[in-house]
Amino acid sequence: MKTYSTLSVLRDRAILHVRLNRTDVRNAFNDELITEGIDLFDSLARNAEGVRVVVLGGEGTVFCAGADLNWMSKMVAYTRDENIADSSKLAKLFAAINECPIPVVGRIQGAAIGGGVGLVAVCDIAIATADAKFGLSEVKLGILPAVISPYVIAKIGASHARALFLTGERFGSERALRIGLVHEVAADEAALDDAVARVVGELTSSGPDAVRECKRLIDFVSSCETSDAVPYTIEAIAERRVSDEGQAGMSAFLEKKKAPWVLG
Repeated sequence: MKTYSTLSVLRDRAILHVRLNRTDVRNAFNDELITEGIDLFDSLARNAEGVRVVVLGGEGTVFCAGADLNWMSKMVAYTRDENIADSSKLAKLFAAINECPIPVVGRIQGAAIGGGVGLVAVCDIAIATADAKFGLSEVKLGILPAVISPYVIAKIGASHARALFLTGERFGSERALRIGLVHEVAADEAALDDAVARVVGELTSSGPDAVRECKRLIDFVSSCETSDAVPYTIEAIAERRVSDEGQAGMSAFLEKKKAPWVLG
């Protein structure tokens, strides 16, 4: 696996642990982190090399504090065209994670602010510590959470987005859980690691191709009319039933055996 300057990447069998690694600035975004994140997730889309789960987290005490102040200071002098180019690159990062064919589990501790909330939103499953704080604070700077908005709104809905985008207020894990931004809250970091391990275990006991197809299914069905979704779902289940993986999984279940893809 490639080595990065702003990301810590560790492969443990079929699990890829990816952590933002800019602890001196609380894992804030800059050009290099964005470039390296795109490179990593684009490479996973092209060839996962047996990776079945990505665990996305942050080194140190904070998941992601949003934008690096030094990076933001450059934007003040950017032209409109330069801002479009810069925002396009950031948008590509969120799209690459969101569209990753492999399930992405978010390990959220400390805080997720601004773009950090965007990272939480593009995780398939997000688990946070009870003391974690969140905030869509862009309006406090006179700007917008625009690039992350498609993913955050998809997670929390327009009503909660109105309350949080417009005020920029900080909120805790319980509210994040209630509105659907995260899926589980753990008491502390030890419990967080246990919860992540449990979810990873569930994912690796599921058919890897079926998991990928589930991501495609959700994306398609959630973005189209029922009249278009129904034919797609009929084809999808038929394809899965006759696939090698589907045949192996159903046979293992009927014979009360472990499916061939289960680790351990």
